[in-house]
Amino acid sequence: EDKIMPKQKTKSGAKKRFSLTASGKVKRAKMNRRHILSKKAPKRKRGLRKAAFVDSTQEKTIKSMI
Repeated sequence: EDKIMPKQKTKSGAKKRFSLTASGKVKRAKMNRRHILSKKAPKRKRGLRKAAFVDSTQEKTIKSMI
């Protein structure tokens, strides 16, 4: 009998929030672009459109959740 480790289930919240790039980095969206946008400058909102990457200290944790 082979004792193999079971696969870890994907966390559905993480699945929706993060994605992996071809180089293996974890991509995420920036915060502060949901509501109360009237007081935020157009330049600021434009910057918030772009994707960001997860910090290297959190990468291992998030990769295990995806």
